Amino acid sequence: MADRTARRGNSIRGPHSALTDFLASNNISAYQIRLDAERRRREAERQAARERQEQEVDDDEYNEEIEEAAEERKKRKRKEAAALQKIKKSKQYARRKAAQGYSSSEDDDVLAREIWYRKSAPVPGQLENCEICGKRFTVTAYSKTGPNGGLLCTKCSKEQQAEDAKKKPKKTGPRISRRKNQSRLLDGFAQPGAVSLAEMCTKKVADNINDIEEFGDLPSTLLRRLSQILSKRRAITPRTLQLFLRPDLESIDIYDCAKLETEDFERIFMCMPSLVNVNLRFAGQLKDSVLEYAMGRPLRIKHLYLDATNLVSDGCWRQLFIKLGPQLETLKLSNLDSSFDDETVALLATNCPNLRRLKLKSCWKLGDGALDAISRMEALEHLSLEFIRPTQPEKVVHFVEQRGHKLRTLSLQSFRDTDDQLLDAIHQHCRQLEKLRLADNFVCTDQGYTRLFTGWDNPALRFVDLSSTRDVDNANPDGPEDPIGLASRGIAALMQHSGSRLEVLNISSCRHISHAAFEQVFHADQRYPRLREMDVSFQTSLDDFLVTSIFRSCPAMQKLTAFGCFKVRDVRVPVGVALIGAARPQDSIIMEGTYAESS
Repeated sequence: MADRTARRGNSIRGPHSALTDFLASNNISAYQIRLDAERRRREAERQAARERQEQEVDDDEYNEEIEEAAEERKKRKRKEAAALQKIKKSKQYARRKAAQGYSSSEDDDVLAREIWYRKSAPVPGQLENCEICGKRFTVTAYSKTGPNGGLLCTKCSKEQQAEDAKKKPKKTGPRISRRKNQSRLLDGFAQPGAVSLAEMCTKKVADNINDIEEFGDLPSTLLRRLSQILSKRRAITPRTLQLFLRPDLESIDIYDCAKLETEDFERIFMCMPSLVNVNLRFAGQLKDSVLEYAMGRPLRIKHLYLDATNLVSDGCWRQLFIKLGPQLETLKLSNLDSSFDDETVALLATNCPNLRRLKLKSCWKLGDGALDAISRMEALEHLSLEFIRPTQPEKVVHFVEQRGHKLRTLSLQSFRDTDDQLLDAIHQHCRQLEKLRLADNFVCTDQGYTRLFTGWDNPALRFVDLSSTRDVDNANPDGPEDPIGLASRGIAALMQHSGSRLEVLNISSCRHISHAAFEQVFHADQRYPRLREMDVSFQTSLDDFLVTSIFRSCPAMQKLTAFGCFKVRDVRVPVGVALIGAARPQDSIIMEGTYAESS
């Protein structure tokens, strides 16, 4: 027993409570708690003493200000007046005045003093009294200003912000997002102001298409516009198609038939017996049974445009031309890869004597035989061809020699092997052309284009597309000495021949046109009064000066496409013109009025 007492050091310990054991197990000392409390109390006393001292200093300064001399007060007032006058000349003052709508001179002084007080407000880190509750707080960079120019504490700032949010009126009127604005520019719409009432109502109908039971007696133009909007939104379904089916209509235009089934196409010919114009794009489910059903009814179709109808066989195409051949005046077929061969075109030429407009685009099976058959179509006035298979240049030249004298529009795209003989044939045999497209050619030279437009008896063209006519030798990016494709002399001859009447011009990727040639064609004294749409994409010589010259020379310009023109950066765009593809896309770099008025 004595040994245990000796080992414990003869210390006497009282009973332990549960709280004492808990504090000891968590290394919490009551003595340390007491020291922390005393330290906080001393800091509070020092803070209070400091505030009393600052208050005494403020009182002393206030008393000194009362006793200062009249000259000092006058001097301070002069400095204050000079500071206010300087603030009134600042941009910040002008922006605040325009935003808040001040008008009288008294309001101007109030606004200037408010800005002055805000600039002289305490900097972050200093102490200040809240304007509303009077509480002492530390100023930060996020401290808000009160109604009278003072600063607010955190609590009062949140309350004031909530009240301002309630009083702030909601924005009204239409809001166009950046994405929607860029979409409108790509479509060529850059006119300022509100859209027309008809366009607004049409879009409202399209927005609520699922709640509409019928269109009523809408005219064909509005139905066509509705179809364009719904097709762009991929909203043409069997239900929405029913809204366009009216027995009294003579035309049907559906620009996206991807969601329609075979039965829907049969329903079109069933419900619309008076059809004259049929325009169905992306009609992948239009099969032989649909055309056979249409041929079994007394249809009066004269204008037929079908796209991507790859499930229709050659035999069905031939039966269609035999049945409807005498009454067909327009035929447009595109994106056909599994049917429609040269023999079908030969039968078409034989059974459609009144066909005036023919368009065959991306038809994979067509070749030289189709060109021979087309050259026998005597009534043809409008022709647009784009073949996938290579053709002999002599066949194309022979066709122009046979039918060129009657053609009003000629579009030959992707005939890459044709040479200057084609251009000479067009110059010699074509006398009524209004539209000319010779795109995607790598053989015709600039001399050939110059000969084509120099001394040509054909009237001035309205539409010209000579895009992608250039040399494609990657080892020689500058091209040969004699330029391939439309180059400097060719563009000069073209604008001299057709500039007075030209409305649409596409010279995209004609990369051998020099800066001097552009400057000569679009010089300050030259005017092209009807040119409203132009594509100059991938012209490496084009810069801000040349684009400005184009705007000046083309007062009717509405859409200028300039993809890949990396020198076009800070050009001033006239109001109402859509500049697409600039190197630095901006929402609006628009000047007031027309370019001619500002120069």
